[in-house]
Amino acid sequence: MPDTNSLKSDQNDCVMPVRSANPIRARSLIRDNLEKQAGCLNLIHSRMPNIKVFSGTSHPDLAQRIVDRLGIDLGKVVTKKFSNLETCVEIGESVRGEDVYIVQSGSGEINDNLMELLIMINACKIASASRVTAVIPCFPYARQDKKDKEFSPRQYTSRAPISAKLVANMLSVAGADHIITMDLHASQIQGFFDIPVDNLYAEPAVLKWIKENIPEWKNSIIVSPDAGGAKRVTSIADRLNVEFALIHKERKKANEVASMVLVGDVKDKIAILVDDMADTCGTIVHAADRLVEAGATKVYAILTHGIFSGPAISRINNACFEAVVVTNTIPQDGHMRDCPKIQCIDVSMMFAEAVRRTHNGESVSYLFSNVPY
Repeated sequence: MPDTNSLKSDQNDCVMPVRSANPIRARSLIRDNLEKQAGCLNLIHSRMPNIKVFSGTSHPDLAQRIVDRLGIDLGKVVTKKFSNLETCVEIGESVRGEDVYIVQSGSGEINDNLMELLIMINACKIASASRVTAVIPCFPYARQDKKDKEFSPRQYTSRAPISAKLVANMLSVAGADHIITMDLHASQIQGFFDIPVDNLYAEPAVLKWIKENIPEWKNSIIVSPDAGGAKRVTSIADRLNVEFALIHKERKKANEVASMVLVGDVKDKIAILVDDMADTCGTIVHAADRLVEAGATKVYAILTHGIFSGPAISRINNACFEAVVVTNTIPQDGHMRDCPKIQCIDVSMMFAEAVRRTHNGESVSYLFSNVPY
């Protein structure tokens, strides 16, 4: 907090009495006086930046890491539920004219957390916040981004929802002015919004982890567990100067893989599976088995969003992974206790730097290829 006496002293220094019989001289003195007062206001503003960061209930640990990195305190907010399970949010401090950032990930009880985020955005907006940015590390409903026949191989249905578009509309209507997220399941989701969306990438942190934790990484091969992730793995393979492969999969229905075909040579190499998310982990476990059958010496899995629902933890424990590496866009403490193979990459510094750059009107492009340590 700024020193009150020093601020008063600065303000007094800015006061300049205008006394002159010459009208031209008087106007000059008035102009000088106004310029000094403007400079004084800028000084006060620089000492008290108008930024507030609030956390929802989905991932308070990540929000705390972000504000620790920024050197500010987490905003005060109280979230509770009525007896009929309606969500109630009370913002505990003034946000008038402030640049507000709300951290809420699409994990856990997704529907409740999404509703909580919408209410927090609206509460800040009607409390006269100058700008409200939703920081959503894991975007909810991102897999429902198009009408698809994937789960009905013999029939294309026009009655499938595009829920990611619905979520985008809800965020915009609630009052969000800006979205910051990471590794969207499909990049075209950015086009669902009429407001700016910054889609950060975990790739720089993944590259750093590979170089620091896999000694024989130069003899590795980057593998995508499905054709949709080919662009992601080729980017990582190019930056590591290693080869890549992909696995073509067919599904009988949601969360159930029917068959897998490996495209590429993994014999006598360290296979590194890379994907944006893993839910029940059926895909990556089947892929790991397929890679071992094809002659891979070791298998790692690196995932941005480790959802790990249903039988995921038991499947990983029984699989042939050396390690399953995820980021902390979703809370992982419980998963790491239940499964020693799971390791976590902290990406809070990337979100903190994105918040800082957005607040100061700077470009965030630097974060697309660098880790801001």
